[in-house]
Amino acid sequence: MNAALVQPFRRFALIPLCVAAVAASAIGAEWRPAQPVKLVVHTSPGSGADLFARHIAEIIKQGALLPVAAEVVNKGGGGGAVAINFLAERRGDPTHLMSVTNVFLTTPLRQKGLPTYRDFRPVAVMAHDTNAIQVLATSPYRTIKDLLDAARAQPKKVAHAFGAFGGTDHIIGYQLGKATGVQFNYVAFKGGGEATTALLGGHVDFVTGNPGETRAHVQAGKLRVLAVIGEKRLPVFPEVPTLKELGVNLGGTFAVFRGFVAAADVPREAVDAYAAVLRRVMDAPAWKRYVADNDLAEEYLGPAQMARFLEERNADLARVLGELALLK
Repeated sequence: MNAALVQPFRRFALIPLCVAAVAASAIGAEWRPAQPVKLVVHTSPGSGADLFARHIAEIIKQGALLPVAAEVVNKGGGGGAVAINFLAERRGDPTHLMSVTNVFLTTPLRQKGLPTYRDFRPVAVMAHDTNAIQVLATSPYRTIKDLLDAARAQPKKVAHAFGAFGGTDHIIGYQLGKATGVQFNYVAFKGGGEATTALLGGHVDFVTGNPGETRAHVQAGKLRVLAVIGEKRLPVFPEVPTLKELGVNLGGTFAVFRGFVAAADVPREAVDAYAAVLRRVMDAPAWKRYVADNDLAEEYLGPAQMARFLEERNADLARVLGELALLK
């Protein structure tokens, strides 16, 4: 690894969040972008990652949090590889930030030669998706115990549907089976939407997606949520327990995180200024509504905390993808 690329990542020291926020606010007052800021997204318009960035751009505009516009730029393709390469080529350019999720880590792990998280400057994590185990409302599985008992009685019979091998939903299903000693039948589709369609059609037994994407089906009585995969119950489904409450430990947290990074060699004052702006975004009523509507768990991690987070999450994902024989 080129030492010049690694050095910006290593300069961040882990410091208390309150201190980081104060420091970012102070430094942020001294630096402002002079040109429109591009928010790079690794997916096409209308996707979850795209809508996340567009909501933030709108909040920045409405709150006049930057003296320039924040514009979304879609660079889809290659499971995030196109966007990763696009930002890597803008080394030292403080006018571009990239919205990142788990694929920011998993794609370089599975496609050798791509820039990795160490080749960028962490800015902030803002939220994590909440996943949930969901079945048809007419399913015989009314509890997690029912589902696991069936899988234990007939290994590789109970079908788990997800968007892609190596994706978050797949990993969660694999970890569930590993933690409970059962074997599911893993069925991959082209996306989470197709997996949900297969569930609604009765072709598979359960999904592990974000309930924000299936809430309408749950409220219409078509799907049933058996358990939430997170630290807390969801306000929209207060009666649904968490896996942790049910005594199931997945051995790691693999929910999709949502945040931003900058290119290598972007000045520290610019990184801190953007981190402060994103922290202010999280105070906006529009952000609170977005979090509630999409069943997200908000959590702010500034540059130093995000650096540590990326290192730990990358290690966890590398371990699981290795166990799944999905690393090249």
